[in-house]
Amino acid sequence: MTVKQSKLQELPVDLDQNRLPHHVAVIMDGNGRWAKKRGLPRIMGHQQGVDALKDLLRCCKDWGVPALTAYAFSTENWGRPLEEVDFLMTLFERVLRRELQEMMAENVKIRFVGNLESLPQSLQLEIDRGMKDTQNNRGIQFTVATNYGGRQEILQACKAIAAHVHQGLLHPDDINEELFESHLYTAGLSHPDLLIRTSGEMRLSNFLLWQMAYAEIYVTDTLWPDFDRTQFHLALSAYQHRERRFGKVM
Repeated sequence: MTVKQSKLQELPVDLDQNRLPHHVAVIMDGNGRWAKKRGLPRIMGHQQGVDALKDLLRCCKDWGVPALTAYAFSTENWGRPLEEVDFLMTLFERVLRRELQEMMAENVKIRFVGNLESLPQSLQLEIDRGMKDTQNNRGIQFTVATNYGGRQEILQACKAIAAHVHQGLLHPDDINEELFESHLYTAGLSHPDLLIRTSGEMRLSNFLLWQMAYAEIYVTDTLWPDFDRTQFHLALSAYQHRERRFGKVM
């Protein structure tokens, strides 16, 4: 850890503890470009990206941000080179196995959202173990979107609700936002207040489309492996300088 980083163990004095986002979501973009700039294989960028995510999770814990959601693998990512996909699946499994004890010690509650049934069986087992072992933890809520797609999430919720209507278990007039959200992968989670996207890309990439309705969006040119506490400080500062109106006139 650098000297700069060590000075940011506590919340920076220019940030208002009472105006921090309750839930931060991140699209971790730029791992491949980070590796390419250094003449390294793309997989090395993903490995470095894991370290950046671990530090962000600890930073949220240190500074008092209660929830963090990371976009780890989208439904579209299956179209990447097979070698890279295989490495990512192995990386997820290895990191879960290696970090579970530390997450327990730090009282982290981990949850995975997405179409988990399509993941390798060994990874599913590690995911199941991680969620079961940490389910009673009361520290930061860490959600990992894996094999996740926002459109697919909405479609599966619609299908489940339609099936209940067809079976006579539900009347169409009973369908409201609360009921709809109960059928999403993220049921029970608060909506993100702040979305951070790295590497300068200006799109949602099919991430939490329903949940992001009123999230503040912060985009930085920083590549994900270089996103550190200093960068997070800048994102939170930008967030606190915005006026959140939720469609109303203040």
